[in-house]
Amino acid sequence: MTVLVYSDDVDTRERVKLAVGRRPARDVPLVEFLECATEPAVIEALDRAKVDVAVLDGEATPVGGMGIARQAKDEIYRCPPILVLTGREQDSWLAAWSRADAVVPHPLDPFVLAEAVAALMRHRLAKLPVA
Repeated sequence: MTVLVYSDDVDTRERVKLAVGRRPARDVPLVEFLECATEPAVIEALDRAKVDVAVLDGEATPVGGMGIARQAKDEIYRCPPILVLTGREQDSWLAAWSRADAVVPHPLDPFVLAEAVAALMRHRLAKLPVA
């Protein structure tokens, strides 16, 4: 499955990839990462329907992941599940505004992040059309 990782910070993208790993749980497929550093790249990838799960950094600049999540939920047909990384745990209400499917606060806990991504992967697998 393809997991899109969006952040303007290459270190944040790397921490997400290391936490999720090649397989975040035994019962989900292997992960291929698609890294994006800009909002247009994220929207283009989501439009092409090549993304199974998106991890968006809510602290990214100039466009934060919460705004992208809300736009994607409004505009992308069959939008994949989205996880938003928030600056702190108290910002989860903002992630709810963005209609994110999951929220993980900074500093990133690798176990919490891996389990959240695995849960979204399971959700996506359950909703994929039968070929």
